[in-house]
Amino acid sequence: MQAFRRHDPHEEPLPLVLDSPHSGKDYPSDFAHLPPRDVVRQAEDSYVDELYAAAPTMGATLVEALFPRAYIDPNRSLVDIDTALLDAPWPGPVTPSRKTELGIGLVWRLAHGGVPMYARPLSVAEVEQRIATCYEPYHAAVAQAIDERYLRFGAVWHLDCHSMPAVGDVMSDDPGRPRADFVLGDRDGTTCEPELTAFVAGTLRGMGYHVAINDPYKGVELVRLHGRPRERRHSLQIEVNRRLYLDEATLEKHAGFASLQAHLHRLLEALAGYVRGRL
Repeated sequence: MQAFRRHDPHEEPLPLVLDSPHSGKDYPSDFAHLPPRDVVRQAEDSYVDELYAAAPTMGATLVEALFPRAYIDPNRSLVDIDTALLDAPWPGPVTPSRKTELGIGLVWRLAHGGVPMYARPLSVAEVEQRIATCYEPYHAAVAQAIDERYLRFGAVWHLDCHSMPAVGDVMSDDPGRPRADFVLGDRDGTTCEPELTAFVAGTLRGMGYHVAINDPYKGVELVRLHGRPRERRHSLQIEVNRRLYLDEATLEKHAGFASLQAHLHRLLEALAGYVRGRL
C-alpha cells in the first residue's frame, strides 16, 4: 500500500512544510480490528488534509499519511511499544510513554471509548511490518521535504497538523474538559522560535478563535524530531477542534467546514508572509 502522498508547491517554493499524519483513511486488509469501523474511525483527524489543501498554492509542501493512525501512529516514537499488546517480547528497546499507558502508543491497544482494539495479541512480525510499510516511509517523506527546503534556504518552518475532540475523553489527560478552538504545541518552547507560536496564535485570535498553547497538547514525536530552533529548524503542532467543522458522531462535515477552511487559507497566506520576512 502507498503510505503517503506529497503535494509539492504550485509556485516558487518556500521553506514551509506541513504534514498531516492522522488524516489517513486507507484501511489495510490485515487490520483486523475488533470494534466496528465507525468506532475505530474516531481516531482519525478527518479532513485535516483537506483543510490545509491550499498550502501548495502558496509555495508550501504538504505531506499526508494515507494509512489510519489506529493501524500505526506516526506521531509516536518507535520505542513507544505497548508490550501488553504483543504475544512475545519486543526485540528492540522499549520506552513506554504516557500515551502507551492510555492505550494509544505506537500501535493502539484501545479504540475510542477505551474498548479493546483487537480480539487477540499481535505478533512482533505484524508490528514490524507496519513499521516498515507505513511508519518509516511516512517519516522519510516528511524528513525529505523538510531537509530539501532547509538545504536550499538555510531555514525551514514545519507545521504538524491535527484535529482534536471537542471534549477530552477517557483516553486523554483531560477527560471531560472542553478544549479551545485551537491548541498550539511547541513542547514548552523547545521546538520552534517563540515568535512562530506567537504569530500563529495571534493570527488565529484575530479571526475570533480561542487559542491555547501547550494545553492539553504540547506536541509529540514529529515536532520533537524536527524542531531544532537553534539550527533554524522550527516545528509547531497545531490542533483544531473538530466541533468547528464536523459532526463528531458521524464524522460528516457540517456547515462550518467551508468557513474554517477559508480561515486556514488566510492563516497559510499569513504564514507564507511570515516565512518570507524571516529569510
